[in-house]
Amino acid sequence: MTTEFARHKDQRHLVGPALRVFFRIARKWDLSADEQRRLLGYPARSTFYRWRREHRGRLSGDTMERISCVIGIYGALHAIFSDGTQADGWIRRPNAAPQFSGRTALQLMIESTTPDLRFFRRYLDGQLAPE
Repeated sequence: MTTEFARHKDQRHLVGPALRVFFRIARKWDLSADEQRRLLGYPARSTFYRWRREHRGRLSGDTMERISCVIGIYGALHAIFSDGTQADGWIRRPNAAPQFSGRTALQLMIESTTPDLRFFRRYLDGQLAPE
């Protein structure tokens, strides 16, 4: 599964909005700089801080896909939970579902590869599907 970001031929006009939304979500989730870097695929520190400061730069297809997954995860959580604080806090609460093994969603997300992030996003999207 390839996201719209990763498929788009000329991503330059998408970079600024993608980074702005990612860092807005990171603030809502109270992510440390290290957690943010890990979610972005662990870019060099100087690159990460430039992205965070300027909201521009060159992003790989993988990084764009990771941002897309984070945005999708955020959206799914806000669709599942009517309370924004509950939605944002969910990623830090231990989860008993078999996929989580008692760990938090954030632990899994920062340890994940891009395909794992896509799976996690689909898992949450599945929670929205009518039974």
